[in-house]
Amino acid sequence: MMRRQAKGFTLIELMITVAIVGILAAIAYPSYQEYIFRTKRNDAKTVLLEAAQLLERNFTEANSYSKKSDGSSFTLPVTQSPKSGGAAAYLISFDGATTATTYTLQAVPQSGQAGDKCGTLTLNQVGQQAVVGAKSGVTAVECWQK
Repeated sequence: MMRRQAKGFTLIELMITVAIVGILAAIAYPSYQEYIFRTKRNDAKTVLLEAAQLLERNFTEANSYSKKSDGSSFTLPVTQSPKSGGAAAYLISFDGATTATTYTLQAVPQSGQAGDKCGTLTLNQVGQQAVVGAKSGVTAVECWQK
């Protein structure tokens, strides 16, 4: 009697493959998630820097951060990041009152970005970059430079 050769995978081979894929996914997913957080954070930093440039141009014309040259109040033209398309990852606003000589801009993370280690990004009239609500051990330099 001839024995038929089995074709296909054994259960052990299949389980080993599933275990290897699971280990690779456990390593890759957190790296991917951090990459997504960093990308959205960079977009928010760009919007903050653009708003700061706009405020500086306004100060040159009106000698005030809070008022335009026509006397009306200054408002931010962009209030979210990303600027267009999709849900906001960050809301862009003034942190506190804007005066003739001072301002502080902030980018507050929204629900999809809430897991980011950096928290709220801030930028003021002298170019100080800071973070509020960052996870323990995370510095402003780490959040603003990466």
